[in-house]
Amino acid sequence: MTMPKNTNFTGQPIIGQLLTFMNRARIQAISTKHDADRYVKKLTTYKHVIVMLYTVMEGCSSLREVIVGLLADSHKLRHLGLDYLPKRSTFSDANKRRASEVFGDIYMDVYRHNASLLSDSRMSKEQTRRLYIMDSTTITLFKEILKGTGRNPIDGKKKGGIKAHTLINANEHVPCLIRYSAASRHDHQFLKDIKLPKGSFITFDRAYVDYPKYEEFTQTGVFYVTRLKSNAKFGLTDRYEVNPDETDTVLEDTDIEFAYKDKNGNTQIHKSRRILYKDPDGDRVFEFATNNFDLDATTIALIYKKRWQIETLYKQLKQNFPLKYFLGDNVNAIEIQIWMALLANLLVSLVKSRVKKSWAFSNMVSVIRQQLMNYIDLYRFLEDPEGAWIALNKINQPEKQLFLFPQNRGA
Repeated sequence: MTMPKNTNFTGQPIIGQLLTFMNRARIQAISTKHDADRYVKKLTTYKHVIVMLYTVMEGCSSLREVIVGLLADSHKLRHLGLDYLPKRSTFSDANKRRASEVFGDIYMDVYRHNASLLSDSRMSKEQTRRLYIMDSTTITLFKEILKGTGRNPIDGKKKGGIKAHTLINANEHVPCLIRYSAASRHDHQFLKDIKLPKGSFITFDRAYVDYPKYEEFTQTGVFYVTRLKSNAKFGLTDRYEVNPDETDTVLEDTDIEFAYKDKNGNTQIHKSRRILYKDPDGDRVFEFATNNFDLDATTIALIYKKRWQIETLYKQLKQNFPLKYFLGDNVNAIEIQIWMALLANLLVSLVKSRVKKSWAFSNMVSVIRQQLMNYIDLYRFLEDPEGAWIALNKINQPEKQLFLFPQNRGA
């Protein structure tokens, strides 16, 4: 009897299908650039990435859990290009010694070569398509590895924390720039790393106060939208009539000036625009600042509202790839694990972008996590999970079933 061909299986486990978004030759080039494989005999950068991706996708909380999990699927590892199962000590040493910048470059390489797949076609307005959102999130650590924020508690002990400063393109919903610092470092220092093309928009909250950088944005043709701090000092230079169509929400639209000191200690002036905006869905009044003098006040308010997109990204990351347990107690190992959580989020986002069927991100992560080492055609299954299950059961069911007592069948 000829068995029908099963198209629901593939020659690669699901984790291997995720790895297709990564180019092994480019990873090797990144490793060479950082000299990351010097004195390394077996656990090369590429193999290290595979093990760490497995760690994050499976949600492993200890070195032992990682190695035992891989050992259980050792017969499948060669399909991933992993011909060596490291010992716990070797794995721990690699997380400590191999620079986290290597994994950051690998993340950015995957992002740059696949970003076109992430574009959201629903965002039609040109200024929104060029919108970047900036914010930070703090990951609490159980040891004071990095200085935490706030006052010392009564017992004199304070947990450490690492802050991830993130920039995303509103059209893609994944980070396009990440920097790490101690949780105590002020957010505005991250602004110095921002370089955007002319005509871009960037929005951020009022923690990012840097008037020299605001002026640099103006000089380079980049528009910012932020909120004013309650104690911000400025001079009022002009007041404008509010558009009759906006009088219910726009309370004031004025030109203002900020005074600041440059590197040489000389006083400089930055010209900005101040908008008092009342939330139409509540009684809250927001005080916005922007260097764009052409867009109407409502559009400025809507651009700032887009900032919440980065909050949903942080929520997505923390729900699906929770960073509660780290495999090392040093800064380098922690940063590697965060980079790999971001990479796992990016890879799942890329899979989601190729699937026509609507999936909640968390549901897709659950399916991938449960079947990570199984030889299931991920895309076929995600497009039609019920159909794939029925087809699989038809193949596994014998064509004819013999019964010893046919007349009693089903009794």
